[in-house]
Amino acid sequence: MTSGTPAVRLRAAHAALGGRPVLRGLDLSVAAGEVVALLGPNGSGKSTTVRAVVGTVPLRSGERELFGVPGARFRAWHRLGYVPQCGTAAGGVPATVREVVATGRLARHGLRPPRRRDKAAVAAALEAVGLLPLAGDPVAELSGGQRRRVLIARALAGAPELLVMDEPTAGVDLASQQVLAETLRREAARGTAVLLVLHELGPLAPLIDRAVPLREGRVAGQETPADHENRSGLLT
Repeated sequence: MTSGTPAVRLRAAHAALGGRPVLRGLDLSVAAGEVVALLGPNGSGKSTTVRAVVGTVPLRSGERELFGVPGARFRAWHRLGYVPQCGTAAGGVPATVREVVATGRLARHGLRPPRRRDKAAVAAALEAVGLLPLAGDPVAELSGGQRRRVLIARALAGAPELLVMDEPTAGVDLASQQVLAETLRREAARGTAVLLVLHELGPLAPLIDRAVPLREGRVAGQETPADHENRSGLLT
């Protein structure tokens, strides 16, 4: 990625789900080291936006670029880490915490046996989310918040340059949210671009650079976290 090139850029993005238009000319960019939060009510297009970014929802029209490369030509998936809104840490297959997090390295080493640097990256990701002491435990025995942290560690294990997270604080206790906030602070400090879907900023507010409200599949303005908190306070 050349200097000044956003990690992700959507231009005039249109997308549909089940034939129903969801994104209606959305423009969005996230720079290296920037933390951007997508906000808005249910149905505003937040989750569809991040799914369009990672390519699981195709654009009907408009442009998508990752690190300056058109989406259709992008192949460097090791540069991107994704935590979906829904999903289980082990997909119903018995596995330990370490085994699930290790799958985050597959985009880098494929099916070859993991090397020392892969194992070190997995350990670092587990430590970042506070789960290293539970590395050998079955994922099925973890709490909901801990399982969410496993998914985050899996994304971090690949050392992504763009981290996309869909409602990472949903159903997660306050302690886990604070661990996430510290993890994301460190990622942004090392230059990782972070795109989040949130219902409210909560403990993540201090590290958000831009809050982007969506309405009916369009960007409804740009706000600082303080702007958003003030506006939200007026609405309550």
